[in-house]
Amino acid sequence: MTEPRFEPKSLPLWQRVLTAMQNEVVGVHPRLQAYNVAARLLPPRAGGELRARLMRLAGFQVGAGTVVNGALKISGPRGLLQQLRIGENCRLDADCVLDLSDKLTIGDNVTLEPGVMILTSTHELDFPAHRAGKLLLNPVIIGSGVWLRARSIILPGVTIGEGAVVEAGAVVNKNVESNARVGGIPATRLEVLKSDAE
Repeated sequence: MTEPRFEPKSLPLWQRVLTAMQNEVVGVHPRLQAYNVAARLLPPRAGGELRARLMRLAGFQVGAGTVVNGALKISGPRGLLQQLRIGENCRLDADCVLDLSDKLTIGDNVTLEPGVMILTSTHELDFPAHRAGKLLLNPVIIGSGVWLRARSIILPGVTIGEGAVVEAGAVVNKNVESNARVGGIPATRLEVLKSDAE
């Protein structure tokens, strides 16, 4: 997501056109586009290892044993390839949204069910005529062993501790401790799960 630019109408037409063109191409990433085209040619529930391999070829850091089961929706400004790190033996299902405006780190053995949304950017609250103000960036960390259930949403700046479970449809707006199961809007702790140390 990029911060929209509002140009005064007093600028010459050529400057307004040039600014509009720059704003339109800021989100164009040739390697990501090539990955998207190739990944969409594969059957939705097949080719998970191949999609992960295609992500590596595009320049993303994706660990061994990770599978991508279906199309991902990846966005971010220039340099987004360096913003994502996915660990080993992870599973990402179809329609997950990964906002790479800031760093997103996913540990080992993590499962993202269909439709999970992880955001690293938002806007500060601004004046009444345009409430979405200045762009704010904040990295997200998903610890090893985490299970993000279908359609859960992780907001900017959140860290999900190792072994945690985020229930389906939950909206996580603050850090989740390790081995906790959370759910709801906003997400609250439902129970403490057993850890390997117990």
